[in-house]
Amino acid sequence: MAEWTSVLELDSGRAVVSGGETALTDAIRRGADLRIYTEFLHNEHIDVNSDEAERILEVAEFGVTYLVRDSWAAGIMSLRQPILLPVGFGPRPSMSFFLYNQNGEQGIARPYLDGLPATGNPGASPLEQPPDMPKYHVKDSWDSETNAPSSNFVYDFDVFRYCVCDTWREVLAHDADGAVVRGSLDALVDAFTSGCALKVGVSGLCAGLAGDEDSGLEHELFAQAGPGYYYTGQKLFMAGSHPVIRVKPHVPVRYETRGWDFGWLMLRTDGHVVYRRCDPYSLAFEDIDGRYPVRWFVR
Repeated sequence: MAEWTSVLELDSGRAVVSGGETALTDAIRRGADLRIYTEFLHNEHIDVNSDEAERILEVAEFGVTYLVRDSWAAGIMSLRQPILLPVGFGPRPSMSFFLYNQNGEQGIARPYLDGLPATGNPGASPLEQPPDMPKYHVKDSWDSETNAPSSNFVYDFDVFRYCVCDTWREVLAHDADGAVVRGSLDALVDAFTSGCALKVGVSGLCAGLAGDEDSGLEHELFAQAGPGYYYTGQKLFMAGSHPVIRVKPHVPVRYETRGWDFGWLMLRTDGHVVYRRCDPYSLAFEDIDGRYPVRWFVR
């Protein structure tokens, strides 16, 4: 079984109870998987009109993780459809790209998938504090009348517990031109052909988002990869990623108008990366070629 360890725990005021932020960022830098445990009451967080005060325990998987300035960690739920507890799904099909920072600050981006027309244009939106939810603190809101609303907030969960599975092993790191920095292509191929899972850390992928200077901050995005292929004559390895969510690098990481999108990556060990980008406002796709430093992990 995979081993999960709590490396950081915050209380409802987001003060550190145990562990530390450095332990979390060190694990993310090593490619560790992230899950976050929280606790809340049904009638405080799910249905404020209910008399049911049952305590709910949640553990959420964050399939995309970030390291910004090599010292700030954040994670995004990359596979989540909105759940309407305890009965089923939310009223509109969408993705729920919940974002958690290491200090407990949160965000949500929700691209709708049902094709309904938007009623407004991108931009800042009025703050809409949910009624009767004193633990929910909205910081800002964006694009509320488009196909891709987002906001940043803090919900005062009773506990935040950051758990990592730190069992990935880096076997190759190369620069944007494919020059080997550490490890070797042979080590990657040997692990791949033995059935190991793959994970990548891509540096600089989000540069240019939102078109301002902040998007040039040093950052690395981590995600698992699925299918892999090795061209034995060219000695070229490539893989397709699980879904990724790009967010303009910032401390803390946060959503804003045109500061995020989502898609999939095709990565090669010569540094060539193709990003199949989905515009969250229109759901139109485009392929964007680039060159990036990549670290390859196996498990």
